[in-house]
Amino acid sequence: MPLEILKTLSDETFKKKVMEISGENFHKCYQCGTCSGSCPMAEHITVLPRRVMAFLQLGNREKLEQSNTPWTCASCHTCQVRCPRGIDIPKVMEALRLLQLRRNINQIEPSSISKKEIVDLPQIAMVSGFRKLTS
Repeated sequence: MPLEILKTLSDETFKKKVMEISGENFHKCYQCGTCSGSCPMAEHITVLPRRVMAFLQLGNREKLEQSNTPWTCASCHTCQVRCPRGIDIPKVMEALRLLQLRRNINQIEPSSISKKEIVDLPQIAMVSGFRKLTS
């Protein structure tokens, strides 16, 4: 799909793309809050997972794009394991990241990290972080 088309996706098309990429039906979420209550990254994210699901259901793309949640998600799957509806929320977060990356919205620039920071960071964290943050 050309970049120009991705920039102009309607809210309904955006919701369909998230479902298509993630393979998850976020409409099954009934807002119990279990995912948010068990998220180890809750203090670092701007929109809790329960609200991400609500924004998706409402098609509020703008709020989702302003959030750091898809980028900060640790993909630990705690939310998925505890979800009474069995929604794989990390897959939804990945879909949100991919849709932003397709629009050339990137949350981290590898060349902006200092050499000292790179030396001190564990290599596996760097690899997984760059896969997630830069696709």
